Amino acid sequence: MGVLMDTHKYNDFLVSGDTLWVYGGNELLFGSTRAGLLPLLDYINRSDTCSAGTTVFDRVVGNAAALLLIRANCSEVFSPLGSKLAASTLDSYAVEYHFTEVVPYIRDHDGA
Repeated sequence: MGVLMDTHKYNDFLVSGDTLWVYGGNELLFGSTRAGLLPLLDYINRSDTCSAGTTVFDRVVGNAAALLLIRANCSEVFSPLGSKLAASTLDSYAVEYHFTEVVPYIRDHDGA
């Protein structure tokens, strides 16, 4: 996906009631309204092999989510909130990330 298209999808994601979207190109592969890490775990468990090069839209990305995103072969992630440690982890694996706000750490699944 191009950056402009990703930005439009990100804006759509932000106003949706969903907590996770996984895209392969322009195709929505997975969506969820579940809280915390459960959506990422569901996606990984339901996919025999996670598609390489996916773009993920997630509500909150802490380090545990970053590690799951790497496991899911994610190449790019958009989130309104991410932790510094998650950013460092994603950098280490060359996963592109776009966080609206970066905080030192995530204390709970609500992003506080």
